[in-house]
Amino acid sequence: MRTAVVTGGGTGIGRAIAAELVARGLEVVITGRRADVLAAAAEEVGARAVAFDAADPRAVEAALAELPSTVDVLVNNAGGAVDGADLRSRWLANYEANVVTAVLVTTALEPRLADQARVVTIGSIAGRRGGDAYGAAKAAVEAWTAELAFTLGGRGITANVVSPGYVEDTEFFGDRMTPQRRETLVSQTANGRPGTPADVAAAVAFLVSPEAGHITGQVIAVNGGAALGR
Repeated sequence: MRTAVVTGGGTGIGRAIAAELVARGLEVVITGRRADVLAAAAEEVGARAVAFDAADPRAVEAALAELPSTVDVLVNNAGGAVDGADLRSRWLANYEANVVTAVLVTTALEPRLADQARVVTIGSIAGRRGGDAYGAAKAAVEAWTAELAFTLGGRGITANVVSPGYVEDTEFFGDRMTPQRRETLVSQTANGRPGTPADVAAAVAFLVSPEAGHITGQVIAVNGGAALGR
């Protein structure tokens, strides 16, 4: 049985990805900082929970004993838009939450990645359209993934980014989403609807499948046409 690790797997997109991979027969471990939220999600989707802060090198190292000895699929989903007390702290916090988490977990698990393994990191439409510190961090995820694809490619391991647009039913927007802003974001799509966590999970599920072995170093947009890849 193939084994997957999904960071930030307790809610939203990460939870949907974990559920989709379980449904496709993978043995899934979800990680996150909130042990209670993580445990509830793991029970609901049929995964195993390992709670730790992916931005803390010591926490990542300590968690290795509970993570699978062989990893076929790694999904770096942990992250989000982070506020800060001032300009410097906001930029550093967003880089840490979205880039450092992915780099630390991937580096720690690299010796455990099986040949032909799959690494997918969740980016954002903001990485190419703006978005202040958060957008800049997601742009950095794309650059890091491009390098990772060549670092791991000799073993048949792929590395890609799935880049969602506006996705409802997540904690990302929280109280910041107004009816007016929702209408604006939906109006930018070609298909006239917001994305769902299931939309993103389906794209990830394909990229981690054996059939996707010749797709690597790519950014796969899941945004309903709000930003066109050309």
